[in-house]
Amino acid sequence: MRANEVSAKLVASRWPFQRDLEKLVLARILVVDDDVGVQGTIRLVLERAGHRVVTAGDGRKGLALCESGDFDLLLLDIFMPGMDGFETMRTVRQRHPQLPIIVISGRPISPEPSASPDFLTMATKLGAVSSLQKPFRPADLLAAIVGCLGAAGRSSPSSRPTGGVASCP
Repeated sequence: MRANEVSAKLVASRWPFQRDLEKLVLARILVVDDDVGVQGTIRLVLERAGHRVVTAGDGRKGLALCESGDFDLLLLDIFMPGMDGFETMRTVRQRHPQLPIIVISGRPISPEPSASPDFLTMATKLGAVSSLQKPFRPADLLAAIVGCLGAAGRSSPSSRPTGGVASCP
């Protein structure tokens, strides 16, 4: 049994979507978030699931890593100092239109439509394939990753979908 299969089975025993994890092939994921605690938590969850994770603390560092690495997915915080997630996403979309992006944000979504804009919905309309509101559960993170990679038609760590942006179910 390969290492990523063992890791997927260990994680599957803790989360309710075992069949999806067993089908998932190891992915290389770039996490861009200015909160070191969030980076560490996401890294821990994803590495336990068998993924390879690279982190960056801001949009500029994330873009540099994106240019030098071959990633299967980008997990991107919307609100960061310097280059925010919207600007980072726009640049990534121009340079790597096939790269699936999941946006995350800790800003609350107001139940009142007139109170404040829904930045997660805005980001998905601008090119993100999925979004997660912080704090999120590890199972929700892994489900979003599985869904996005599956929707993107990813069958191996280095394969890329041909065509436009995938949408997650």
